[in-house]
Amino acid sequence: WAHAGFDPEHPFIDEEDPDWKMDANKRKDLAHYIELKDNVDEQLETIKSGPNNEFTRAENSLLMCQRVDLWCAGEKEVESAVKHLNMLGKRFNYLERDDDKDFVAEFYPGASDF
Repeated sequence: WAHAGFDPEHPFIDEEDPDWKMDANKRKDLAHYIELKDNVDEQLETIKSGPNNEFTRAENSLLMCQRVDLWCAGEKEVESAVKHLNMLGKRFNYLERDDDKDFVAEFYPGASDF
């Protein structure tokens, strides 16, 4: 599942060779890669498809609150985090939030010294 002298993950591949997927030789040699890449893209769309930008907010929260440096994280940790986000996306993206209120409905005062 490789084509000699060609890297489908090259950063500017769509600008340099936009029709590379239509090339019969490349398409035949990279059929397994293209299938896997399409599946990964579909899963990422599922993960990122939340109604209120949950993926971006969760990613930013993770990076800001826990100071996670994903470049230094191990492969298993990153894979586990992605699987967890995928599971959350599949579980909660279909929910409609009709009962969300635009204002505070109930107020409970805290300690008096605040």
